[in-house]
Amino acid sequence: MFAWIVPPLRSLLFGAALAAVAAIGSAGAQQASSGASADTFGKPADLNLPAISGYAPATTQEPLAIQPGEIRLSAQLFADGPEITRGVTWRIFGPQADENGKLPLIASAQGGTSLFELAPGSYFVHAAFGRAGATKRISVGREPQAESLVLDAGGVKLDAILSGGVRIPPSKLRFSIYETETNTHGDRALIIPNVAPNTVVRLNAGTYHVVSTYGAVNAVIRADIRVEAGKLTEATVEHRAAQITLKLVRDEGGEAIADTSWAVLTDTGDAVREVVGAFAPMVLAEGSYTAIAKNRDRIYQKDFTIVPGRNQDVEVLANEASLVESHD
Repeated sequence: MFAWIVPPLRSLLFGAALAAVAAIGSAGAQQASSGASADTFGKPADLNLPAISGYAPATTQEPLAIQPGEIRLSAQLFADGPEITRGVTWRIFGPQADENGKLPLIASAQGGTSLFELAPGSYFVHAAFGRAGATKRISVGREPQAESLVLDAGGVKLDAILSGGVRIPPSKLRFSIYETETNTHGDRALIIPNVAPNTVVRLNAGTYHVVSTYGAVNAVIRADIRVEAGKLTEATVEHRAAQITLKLVRDEGGEAIADTSWAVLTDTGDAVREVVGAFAPMVLAEGSYTAIAKNRDRIYQKDFTIVPGRNQDVEVLANEASLVESHD
């Protein structure tokens, strides 16, 4: 299309084009040395970048939170029995003892079957149902799981009567439950003291030594009672005793004399009770006794007998026939 241009002019135009290309190349080099990423024509430029290391520096991050695992705990009185729905105390302990030799308590709950969320690991779980209990080692993972504890336990309900089936006032009756085995001194370990009559006591299956006390002197009955797993044992003992009231009077049926000191002796001379007052009520076991009354400087006495179930007033006459000693 430029064929009509004369040769001299063509040479001039070609020289001007070469000069323009040289100028552009010089500007592109300056632009590259100043940090440009590409030349004027969009081609990548040769960049003089600093060297990079072969690895990234370590970064400090917080550890990921440990997801707890869920465990369902249930208890039965006997193997394959129904789950206990209430009255269970759960305690979960860590496996490592502290400086005092005690396992740390991790969690606890009360009721029946319970759910716990714990960090994965091993634990000791204890289930208490009254005085019955069981301990088991468990392992908790990330998946939900269930554990069951068999307590091998039952219950006992205690009561007592007098001869002839006479009921004993509950306020005057108490029971204590001991282990049957004795130590080197002949003593038994006390499990539960002062149990009120007709109270259900939960115990592990086994045989127990029960002591029933009527009153506060010497009316005591002992018995060994067997508790079976999953069953309630009802036991009633019979006391051969009676309640009496001691009075010092001047005449039979008369008014009790105040400020009297009392002592009660068995037929072997052992003192079983000492008390001060115009009236001296007490419960005594079957047998023969001597009542000694001291008023001012005079001492009186009277022998009497306890018949089981027959409550009575024992009057000591303040006369010469009953007088033992006088400092008048």
